[in-house]
Amino acid sequence: MPRAAARPGGVAMAAGALGALVAALESYRGRDRVVRALCYGCQLAGGALAGTQSPAEGLPGSLLALSAQLSSCRTVLRLLDDFAMLSHSRAYGLGPKDEDALVRGLSVLCNVADQLYYPCEHIAWAADTGVIRGRSQRWWAASTALWGLSLLLGILRSLRILFQLRRKLRQQKRIPPSPQSQQKMRAQVKAEVLNIVSNLADLSNAVHWLPPGFLWAGRFPPWLVGLLGTTSSLIGIYQASGRGSSGAA
Repeated sequence: MPRAAARPGGVAMAAGALGALVAALESYRGRDRVVRALCYGCQLAGGALAGTQSPAEGLPGSLLALSAQLSSCRTVLRLLDDFAMLSHSRAYGLGPKDEDALVRGLSVLCNVADQLYYPCEHIAWAADTGVIRGRSQRWWAASTALWGLSLLLGILRSLRILFQLRRKLRQQKRIPPSPQSQQKMRAQVKAEVLNIVSNLADLSNAVHWLPPGFLWAGRFPPWLVGLLGTTSSLIGIYQASGRGSSGAA
């Protein structure tokens, strides 16, 4: 029997998906998002397969080891992120004057926390690898605390923006806005809600990685850490793909 011809639409969609993946992997940020998703995905799968087995052996142990290697890879690649973060902080400064004062303040504090995070992580990494002498635990704790602070500030900023959008919606009930304005506002609400969910997932993991004794530090099983990290990673990939599509359009 003759083979059925491939549908042009399906081929075009597959080619478009492959092109988008290649474009993402060719950029540093895009590759980091994919590696991050793989890292947490391996931890989720390995932790789920291992169950109560400790230490994990066989396939679960291999997946958890791969997750650790991918995490170490991302740590090394972040050694040069200070400059990009500094450029972003300088460009934002104290924020646009037409922006809400509280949003500006939270954004500036978030930038400061992010800027301080990198050198703390670099020192911890250097101590672990023997580049410098010293104990790395306190530097890992400091970098994790700064990451958690940045996430918390990001959540508060998104909540403030949602509050402002809600107030605008109430004001617009008197004068119906244009369809374009409504669509833009719905997109803003969706973006901020996704930011909150993503930051909450990462904040939960950040607290878990702090020294024992603080809230739920050290109490999460590997599969839960992987689930939370995978959730935030997929949200990040979805948001990046949305920005890419809107930019291309």
